[in-house]
Amino acid sequence: MTHIKILGTGCQKCKTLTNLVKNIVAENNIDATIEKVEDIQEIMKFSVLTTPALVINNVVALKGSIPSKEEILAFLK
Repeated sequence: MTHIKILGTGCQKCKTLTNLVKNIVAENNIDATIEKVEDIQEIMKFSVLTTPALVINNVVALKGSIPSKEEILAFLK
């Protein structure tokens, strides 16, 4: 199972990334848990200064932008 964390304080970009990831996981039947992390102390543990950030299995895959569906799918495979 893949563990996905979306780091962000609740801005519109963070919400967009969360919805995008949820849709991609559902559409592709990916076995994953999705966790939204808004606590700044928890976000700092990943050394992320720009949000949103996408963390897959505790590895930061992307920070500071919203990737395309294809990019997210590539991260998850």
